[in-house]
Amino acid sequence: MQQYIARRGDTVSRIAARHGLTPEHVIQGNPWAGRQPYLVPGQILFLPSAPRKRYAVQPGDDAWSIAALFGVDVNELEKLNPGVGSAYGCTPGKMLVIPPAAPHKVVHLRGEYGPAEVEADIVRLLDQYPFLQHETIGSSVLGKPLHLLRIGSGPHQLHVNAALHANEWLTSPCLLSFVEQYAAAYAEGKGWNGHNPNKWYSNWTVWAVPMANPDGVELVQEGTLPGDPYYDELMAWNGGRRSFRHWKANIRGVDLGDQFPAHWEEEQVRRGVPGPGPRDYSGTAALSEPEAAALAQLAERVPGDAAVSLHSQGGEIYWNYRGYEPPESRALAAQLAAASGYRAVELTGSDAGYKDWFIQRFRKPGFTVELGIGKNPLPLADFEDMALETGLILTAILSNFK
Repeated sequence: MQQYIARRGDTVSRIAARHGLTPEHVIQGNPWAGRQPYLVPGQILFLPSAPRKRYAVQPGDDAWSIAALFGVDVNELEKLNPGVGSAYGCTPGKMLVIPPAAPHKVVHLRGEYGPAEVEADIVRLLDQYPFLQHETIGSSVLGKPLHLLRIGSGPHQLHVNAALHANEWLTSPCLLSFVEQYAAAYAEGKGWNGHNPNKWYSNWTVWAVPMANPDGVELVQEGTLPGDPYYDELMAWNGGRRSFRHWKANIRGVDLGDQFPAHWEEEQVRRGVPGPGPRDYSGTAALSEPEAAALAQLAERVPGDAAVSLHSQGGEIYWNYRGYEPPESRALAAQLAAASGYRAVELTGSDAGYKDWFIQRFRKPGFTVELGIGKNPLPLADFEDMALETGLILTAILSNFK
């Protein structure tokens, strides 16, 4: 049992991942941590030793086959089981300690995925795939950079953004996972999802903003403390509740999904939310918030042929907007639905979203994709499925769009 002092940015899931534990292990030794919404810097936790995975050697096994079975390095297996690589090191029935498998991908979850994780993974991706291009398109209210990754050199432009809503942050690693898998397939000259990434690269340029609302994401994941900017306002807007898990808005209580100049005034009246809060407040004007303005400015600078805004949850794809959408949108939405298993939905009674504005402004196909099923924030265990579905949807656009 070891002692750990919580620091700013720590969560139960992040601490668990860092120490080779599950969140349940941490809570088991610190029951109070499961009863409060967030850890407070300075709180002391007692962490058990990481449990060791064990394996009974089977007939025909050797060190290399066992290492391959568990996805670990044979040298790491040898460190925990001296002599395992020798002629007599793998006798049937012998109990071996299996080291933890190293992640095979840059983008993987180490607990909640926030602004720091986005930045760290972007650095790793740029190092591994130097043909990726990176820039920042602006800053959040609190000055966090709004990162953009670009892949491809083609004449057609695809805009994709994620985590416009704070408690939908699991969409961020889904988008970065797509970028990584696309980059890896292109670098290795391999097919992916039955398609040829080389053709995508020469036909398309993908502009990916993985976390459009970093302040809000951090608020959902870590809460707020006295002395933080907007602490008093946030506590008032949140009705005195310390938990912000339900929060969709940015740090000023403005819902970025209602910020775009597509019948914004009508949406403001329909919502009827008079001031800042967790969701549905449209702000003082369209594009009043720097995060929404940055996305709009990017699309104006590089007019797109298609756009996707990744949200959660529902397993649905919204493709229309007041008849402004081009004729091909319906058929393309059906193709995306067929690829992912989601439902293509013709939506009415909603305005001022990114997809709505993109369709109205450029008369090009735009889509809001509601990844996953459940209650936001969706559980970390859903990430692999959601990342796969994101890849299927985006590759369908790159492969089928005319």
